[in-house]
Amino acid sequence: MNICVCVKQVPDTNEIKVDPVTHTLVRKGVPSVVNAFDTYAQEVGVRLKEKLGGKLIVISMGPEQAKDAIKTCLAVGADGGYLVSSKKFGGSDTLATSYILSEAIKAVEEKEGFKFDLILCGKQATDGDTAQVGPEIAEHLGIPQITYALDIIENDGEIQVKRECDEGYDLISTKLPAVITVVKLPYEPRYPTIKSKMAAKKKEIPVLTEDDIPSIDPERCGLGGSPTKVKKTYTPVTEKNGVVLQGLEPEDAAKQVVKLIYDAKIL
Repeated sequence: MNICVCVKQVPDTNEIKVDPVTHTLVRKGVPSVVNAFDTYAQEVGVRLKEKLGGKLIVISMGPEQAKDAIKTCLAVGADGGYLVSSKKFGGSDTLATSYILSEAIKAVEEKEGFKFDLILCGKQATDGDTAQVGPEIAEHLGIPQITYALDIIENDGEIQVKRECDEGYDLISTKLPAVITVVKLPYEPRYPTIKSKMAAKKKEIPVLTEDDIPSIDPERCGLGGSPTKVKKTYTPVTEKNGVVLQGLEPEDAAKQVVKLIYDAKIL
């Protein structure tokens, strides 16, 4: 089974800052990691590859530094990786991003000489939280999709997905190829060894620009190809206005807490 895993490099911090002019995340000086949900997609992909054979290729769209995210994946079981990067792709919204990735997947299939049976994504990125890119990739490629996968099992050429829902989970089958987005799994992603880290560092990561993706339409990329625009962004101000009650008997303290809640019109 040949598998593609789409991963994203995201800021490794809760203190997200936004450029007031470009309305994009400030990444300079901020440490970055592989998006948490994408690590689970990578892990389930590696397990399927180990069981069924085939290749697992990682694709990431982003700046040059996103190669580090790809090498992290190479250190835990991926066979190869491609970075999709160009100034013309900058500022893409989810629709433009998914379109670029779908075309990049086709280009990688051509370069690798095989078609992907399965395309895996994390359910959403921790810096955007839209959960749109995976399903949109499926729509661009015209193949089935299953979202919120808790686990994936292969059975006689079909994939059975344990899908998270409000009441528990559903079991859904689909023919391949398909796109599946993954939530937090019942097992944790594996850790790299020193040997696998060293091997991953030595591997070359090819960069795909618009010139390497012949079928791509530049009009559907970047800010110009994004139908949604961010009109305003701001960093919320957090204020700590806590009240400390000291020297009171428990009954008096409880009464004072109730009074504070009523005065604040919380109840």
